[in-house]
Amino acid sequence: MSLALALLSAVAFGGSGVAAKPLIEAGLEPLHVTWLRVAGATLVLLPVAWRHRSLVRQRPGLLVGFGLLAVAGVQACYFAALSRIPVGVALLIEYLAPALVLGWVRFIQKRPVTRAAAIGVVLAVGGLACVVEVWSGLSIDALGLVLALGAACCQVGYFVLSDHGTDGEETADPLGVVAYGLLIGTVILTVIARPWGMEWSVLGGMTSMNGARVPAVVLLAWIVLIATVLAYLTGVVAVRRLSPQVAGVVACLEAVIATVLAWVLLGEHLSPPQIFGGVVVLVGAFIAQSSTPAAGREDGTTVVTGASGAVTAGNADVAGERGHGDRLSG
Repeated sequence: MSLALALLSAVAFGGSGVAAKPLIEAGLEPLHVTWLRVAGATLVLLPVAWRHRSLVRQRPGLLVGFGLLAVAGVQACYFAALSRIPVGVALLIEYLAPALVLGWVRFIQKRPVTRAAAIGVVLAVGGLACVVEVWSGLSIDALGLVLALGAACCQVGYFVLSDHGTDGEETADPLGVVAYGLLIGTVILTVIARPWGMEWSVLGGMTSMNGARVPAVVLLAWIVLIATVLAYLTGVVAVRRLSPQVAGVVACLEAVIATVLAWVLLGEHLSPPQIFGGVVVLVGAFIAQSSTPAAGREDGTTVVTGASGAVTAGNADVAGERGHGDRLSG
């Protein structure tokens, strides 16, 4: 049952970029699409936020970090990247986050990482070189690449924030963290995106999805209800019950699902080298995020999975037994 929920969450998250890109191409700014998604999900999850209102007093730092980085930062960078590069490429670049976290742990925190983790990092970076086709003089839009890397860095920022020791503190319920992260992200994005200047008329019109005409409001409803609310609620329930290794597999499937959906629904065909590079990125990310055994939790080793994975610091799990990093991205 947990694995089925995790797969459902991966499918839901994987479709967010496919639904968002037609809205951006129809005239909405990436920041406005981000705001609509986050604000809509916040309204739906307000009852959850009220139920866990004690978190505001108990874990304000975690809530602000989640809202600023995992919601506002990741989403703004990811959707902005979608306006310039293919969905699959943007998400694959974001999957460098687990490798970047390990780099932070090794070189900034001076903590050991396994040889397998280092191999995973090398594979992920090498695969990324294939995805962006560096031999062609960086055929991927440079600004789009920077924005996608920005999304990965925001995800890393959340992981690093979560890595601060929480011994002796009450464990935060992940559903409450998600609800308040969305609420805080909405406040931040409202200031940045200024939605009162949005082209609201786009939402009442039609969009084009690889030649097919789709109502914009249907895509928005998918992004809010399916790719955010349903994806989060099924994800946090499932991942709390799964091991980091299984969660890592599911996280990798999310990128595959997003790429396949973009290929089928948006006609975004990747070249053979890009497909190969994407596979290498996923394999490297999976090795990096699952190379540390569960026993590492007893010796202070950080365990990081990808978009649907766990962040464990010292002997305490952040945001429940599993903490979500970029769950609003893919």
